[in-house]
Amino acid sequence: MDINDFRGTQPELDIHDYFQGELRAWGIVENRSGVATRQFTVDMVGRLEDDTLVLEEDFEYADGETDRRVWRIRKEGEHRYVGTAGDVIGEARGEARGRAFHWEYRVDLKVGDSTYRVAFDDWMYRQEDDVVINRATITKWGFEVAQVTVVFQKEGGE
Repeated sequence: MDINDFRGTQPELDIHDYFQGELRAWGIVENRSGVATRQFTVDMVGRLEDDTLVLEEDFEYADGETDRRVWRIRKEGEHRYVGTAGDVIGEARGEARGRAFHWEYRVDLKVGDSTYRVAFDDWMYRQEDDVVINRATITKWGFEVAQVTVVFQKEGGE
């Protein structure tokens, strides 16, 4: 896919605007065979600090595990974004056009007692009623190892 294919589509997804305030998300992880291996919910709070979006994400998995990620995302030009988080290697880079946002980054992902360096390739799509759908492909050494689907809803949305 090419992010430019979404130019002019509506409703527009402005990351700094959409992720301000309280949000809730529901997600599922599927292994490379398409088997659902994990479910989770995420409670999020976003706020602007100068030109940086600070997005606090608190994960709760169906098996009782919890996790926390705090993103710091700044705009770099009209459509480009750069972000950091504690478990992200280097910087995440993204670009928005119309209703879509494409975001790529690497993390050290904990799985049980092991940690694996993997790459995330996220595509987010703004929908009506303050909903965003995120589809992420996780790869290791260029091979797909999992897919993650997340649905975001702004608090107070329909």
